[in-house]
Amino acid sequence: MDGLNVSIGFFFLVVGVCQVLRWLSKRLLSPGTHGCLAREFLRMLMEIGPWGGGFSLDLVLTLLFLLSAVHGASFEGASANPTVSVQEFLLLESSLAAMVAKLLAQGVGTGTGWAVTRLYWSWELTQLHFIQNLIGPECSSSIRASLPHAAFVEGSCSFLFHLVFLKVRQSHPLYRVPALAAAVTFLTYTAGPYTGAFFNPALATATTFHCSGSSFWDYLQVYWLGPLAGMLAALLLFQGNIPRLFQKNLLYSQKSKYKVPKAKVTVQVEGDKPQRKRKVEKSNSKPCA
Repeated sequence: MDGLNVSIGFFFLVVGVCQVLRWLSKRLLSPGTHGCLAREFLRMLMEIGPWGGGFSLDLVLTLLFLLSAVHGASFEGASANPTVSVQEFLLLESSLAAMVAKLLAQGVGTGTGWAVTRLYWSWELTQLHFIQNLIGPECSSSIRASLPHAAFVEGSCSFLFHLVFLKVRQSHPLYRVPALAAAVTFLTYTAGPYTGAFFNPALATATTFHCSGSSFWDYLQVYWLGPLAGMLAALLLFQGNIPRLFQKNLLYSQKSKYKVPKAKVTVQVEGDKPQRKRKVEKSNSKPCA
């Protein structure tokens, strides 16, 4: 119980620090810099910072739902996920420079968050942290399935997550936040035993790429190519096209939602009058003498 209290306290400490830093960056930085760099960096710091580990599955899922809900409610506009940033670029919602800036900020954020977490473990506030310090350098790969199976699992998780994200992204936060948090929690519970269910390339890079048991190319296929392929499939299924690449809708016909009333055919009725006049004129005409 003491370990749980310490981890929850650390969780709220990270949330509070990130909120203060976000408030300061919003006032000190230009809107473009804050939007592209600060929000993504702080959200990635918050994404990976509260990681503690060592609890039962139901408790971990509850904390994950809470963490996802806090993210969605507090960090407006920040995705903390490279696949979402690429999706925004493909939807013509951001420029190439903005996408690259967000990806760099996410990379720096994950590195900083992982460093903060390791520092937190080094304090050994609980017995679990002592164990984490012992096994940390000897960590094993999170891929516990064949390479094609693992890539398919990560791609499927990304596909389902992005379908939900595309469906609710314009909805009211009261509906959007719990929907996304529930989707992340469900996918983690379902796919966790096979790959860890990251479906977030930046998060996976910081937490598992350094572990032994799989090569860098294996990690790249599973945790980068898999989620990116899942995102592209979700975008194509939802939109029918990928606006940045092509405008033609391949899946859905473009039908107008407004009904156009049918025009009344009055040509024949109106055309009868001149014909009648001509007939009358012919009948009234007198032969020339």
